[in-house]
Amino acid sequence: MKIYEKSLAEMKQIAKSYTKQASDPQVEKRVADIIANVKERGDAALKEYAKAFDGVALDNLRVSQAQIDAAYDGLSDDLKSALELAKKNIISYQSMEVQNGFIDSSKSGIIRGQKVTPLQRVGLYVPGGTAAYPSTILMNALPAKIAGVDEIVMVTPPQKEGLSPVVLAAAKIAGVSAIFQVGGAQAIAALAFGTESIEAVNKIVGPGNIYVATAKKQVFGQVAIDMVAGPSEIGILADDTADPVDLAADLLSQAEHDRRARAMLVTDSKDLALAVSQEVGRQLETLPRKAIAQAAIEDRGFIAVMPSIPDMFALMNDLAPEHLEVQLENPMQYLSDIRNAGSIFLGKYASEPLGDYVAGPNHVLPTGGTAKFSSPLGVYDFVKTSSFVQFSKEALQEDLAAITALARAEGLEAHARAVESRFRGVTANENS
Repeated sequence: MKIYEKSLAEMKQIAKSYTKQASDPQVEKRVADIIANVKERGDAALKEYAKAFDGVALDNLRVSQAQIDAAYDGLSDDLKSALELAKKNIISYQSMEVQNGFIDSSKSGIIRGQKVTPLQRVGLYVPGGTAAYPSTILMNALPAKIAGVDEIVMVTPPQKEGLSPVVLAAAKIAGVSAIFQVGGAQAIAALAFGTESIEAVNKIVGPGNIYVATAKKQVFGQVAIDMVAGPSEIGILADDTADPVDLAADLLSQAEHDRRARAMLVTDSKDLALAVSQEVGRQLETLPRKAIAQAAIEDRGFIAVMPSIPDMFALMNDLAPEHLEVQLENPMQYLSDIRNAGSIFLGKYASEPLGDYVAGPNHVLPTGGTAKFSSPLGVYDFVKTSSFVQFSKEALQEDLAAITALARAEGLEAHARAVESRFRGVTANENS
């Protein structure tokens, strides 16, 4: 891995080159064409894309309940137990995120409050390809269930050899309402606008490739989306008490996701930096996804040696990583120094994959520096709020002068008259 020994200001500039995400006009145009085609032709377009992109001829887009049940029944007991453990921990943690709204009646004649309402229909995109992601299904569907969403519709690309049984089983465990064999930008279009088989949803969640991410951007406004996620990232803060073997393994745990993944170590120890760099090279040699991880490490991975721990935190807060490990002595004491991170892992035994699977917090996290202003996916993402007020005649009369003064200051005479209408026939003295 590349090792830098620079000042904080210099390192911030260098780090920017690792975060640039270039848009592709050709992808933008292709996705726009796909969305327009699905809007116009519905299921027929989806079936054509399945044949062209996935090499699968489909009669029915929806996966039968019998197929889902068979996948679940055929799952090994060990894998069922693992998924059930993850489900239990996700529910126990994320149930604490439930919002209940509030009512305030502290002032006579006035009731104010907030009503929390679950979304009615949510669409979940689950990637296909070389890897199956049952954990992603649990992380996206269970918060929606906790929030009280009525229907969770899952879409996933069709596969020549059939859909992954563990993906189907995870969907059953998570309580997904329906599964459709549709992938790519066309799946996002179907969820956003609806087709003969797929009813439009209120919000689309779940990860995907550049076509999926671009499609989510383009349909935003027609529906809500969770986020436009980029490649996975890990940032590690470590001092000379950390184990370089552990650090290298954790960096590679994210590098193996994607050739564009970011793996970043920030330390105040040059010896540790050298040891980790060597250890990454050694561990790469035995990694099944070596080609992917190596490309990520070479193109998007780096180690920064900073002059002090405050500078380490300043740099990492600027990077705002998706996953942040703090492998410093007494890590909990530094929690207040962390301003920008998607999910935080404290200490030697809080390895990042713990959060991917069974810890309980959501693993759908902001990437590309967006942790500076956004949060992990949660129960709160599957509800909407409405404010409500009720005023008595006396309470409104008390505020009448202020309302009409502000309305007329803004040139909105009808606003003022709408409130004054409630007091027709009331004298000026009675209004005062």
